[in-house]
Amino acid sequence: MASLAAVQQPAGLRTKHNCPTATGSVLRAPAAVRAQRRAAMTCSATSSQGSTSPLIIAGQQPMLPPRTQDMAGDPFGLLLRQRIVFFGGEVNDFSADAIVSQLLLLDAQDPTKDIKLFINSPGGSVTAGMGIYDAMMMCRADVQTYCFGLAASMGAFLLGAGTKGKRYSMPNARIMIHQPLGGASGAAVDIEIQAKEIMYHKANLNRIMAQYCGQAIEKIEEDTDRDRYMSPLEAKAYGLIDHIVGGDEAVFKVDGSTSAFPKTKEQYVNWGDEDFMDGSRGSRFINPLEPHTEKVST
Repeated sequence: MASLAAVQQPAGLRTKHNCPTATGSVLRAPAAVRAQRRAAMTCSATSSQGSTSPLIIAGQQPMLPPRTQDMAGDPFGLLLRQRIVFFGGEVNDFSADAIVSQLLLLDAQDPTKDIKLFINSPGGSVTAGMGIYDAMMMCRADVQTYCFGLAASMGAFLLGAGTKGKRYSMPNARIMIHQPLGGASGAAVDIEIQAKEIMYHKANLNRIMAQYCGQAIEKIEEDTDRDRYMSPLEAKAYGLIDHIVGGDEAVFKVDGSTSAFPKTKEQYVNWGDEDFMDGSRGSRFINPLEPHTEKVST
């Protein structure tokens, strides 16, 4: 019973069972409990320097220097120190709040140095994206935009909204533009209200894109009527970007648009003969496909 009482007591507390008995002997807790108490004392000495939280005996992480902790647990914080804002994922209110706060912070710290905005986004909310766009326009510092992976929908819109002459794309990235998407249900009046709101956003997006792309609004409306995918070279010619990281020669120079994709075997074999952006000819296939003929021995 004495051993059980010693086990149930909290670590580090003395009880009457820890004191010498009348016969001069000392009642000691089991070895496992004593080891646990020693571990608690060690954790207490470590955690008292930087934390007032209760002791955590198991799963204690080693204390690292501040810069090592940042490198291991906060890569976005390190990028922010280099004036790099990383935007990956869907455009929504949560991500927009994070991007806007980072842009405003960097602009307040030093408005003379460029801000680099890296974009890898499939798009999302139009209103959230317009919040990011307005923050980019508010910044006194130039905002460089970089596309890697995919910049689609609002992601492509924000890519083109960077400072003129400082909009970049990785050579293997893809860029897609289209008109706003939405839906409505309920009473006829409610559907009409939502339809008018979508048409407003469509007209506003087309107006802004026409300005920074140098295209006519009619062309923007025509090109965004359906999903339009672009290579970096096509996006550069369109006016969405200004430069390609690694140069134009780093891009795979075959038109990959859905309208030009081959639909027959002959088109597939000859695909690329006249689609090189630099005007050169020649199939990208080393050995054109030949019809299969099976030889039957007699």
